[in-house]
Amino acid sequence: MTVVRLDDKGRLCAPGSDAPVRPERLPEHLARVLRIPDRATDIYVYVHGWQTEPGSAVRSAGRLLRQAKELAAARPEAYAGLSGGYRPWCVVVCWPSSSLPSLAGYRRIRDRAHAMSAPGTGHAAHVLGHLLGYLDEKRADPADPKVLANRHGQYLHLVGHSFGGRFLCEAVQWAAAPPRGPRVLGWSNAVDPLRPFTVDSALVFQMAAPRNSFDELFPALFARDGRAAAPLRGPLTLTHSRWDRATGFWHLRAESAPGIGHSGVGTAPVPQYSTRLLTVEEPYALDVLDHRIVNVDAGWRFRGGRAGRLLPAGAHSDFHHPESAHLLLSLSALSR
Repeated sequence: MTVVRLDDKGRLCAPGSDAPVRPERLPEHLARVLRIPDRATDIYVYVHGWQTEPGSAVRSAGRLLRQAKELAAARPEAYAGLSGGYRPWCVVVCWPSSSLPSLAGYRRIRDRAHAMSAPGTGHAAHVLGHLLGYLDEKRADPADPKVLANRHGQYLHLVGHSFGGRFLCEAVQWAAAPPRGPRVLGWSNAVDPLRPFTVDSALVFQMAAPRNSFDELFPALFARDGRAAAPLRGPLTLTHSRWDRATGFWHLRAESAPGIGHSGVGTAPVPQYSTRLLTVEEPYALDVLDHRIVNVDAGWRFRGGRAGRLLPAGAHSDFHHPESAHLLLSLSALSR
């Protein structure tokens, strides 16, 4: 596992320091700190959400992938696409997300997350775009366009929680824009627009964003009006739970409407599909997840328990279950 840190402006911090890395030094810095082993089969970029310290973010990502590895080992027949092995490696992106558990605190982190990614002022999308570009830059054009691995046979997946999903959408959207500065994600710089570049899957648990974000905040994620789409080739899968108070109660008061993590995606420029979170004994069929946007109702599982009923955020962070790992693992298997 590799950890990278962003400051409150979205700039990448040097290891062991709060000093930001200069933009022109980003490729050199990433080449030094991101040492992904060739034996890894799947690379995950994990971005945490509200009220998460770096140590907690690392434990969260580690727990999710540990559960996924255990499922892959215990029930290999359920994940046929992983017959060649499953050896995940994770890059954890940490950012300053702590605040008072109050409406003012929620608004503060909402505004910070927006400022960190906003064009002209924030650097998060630019930095994450470079990070994803570094992970993908050695990806070869396979002879079979259905094979989306890089030259080491690795697949690239995005996993976010809460505001972390907003950062990831901004980063992938940034890559769809005309080239700006050093090379980042390959799609927008490719000579052949049909090059099978991909982010193979994106999974966001309890996204802290307005329900109509894919129409209003992330218009370049999907192709429309003659514009090229961002390089998100696999499905964008988002969980929601009515027990999520952060994107229900707090989001309702901060934004005058519930968020995606509470009620699912509202309007979007592409067709959506809705399903429920499955138990680990129930396999996900390809036709369930093979859609541009997949809304997953996890309300039966993401409930927060007795303690969650007393927490200001409710079930917002209650996604550490085997069923979550099952969904993540199924997306990875079906990417093959």
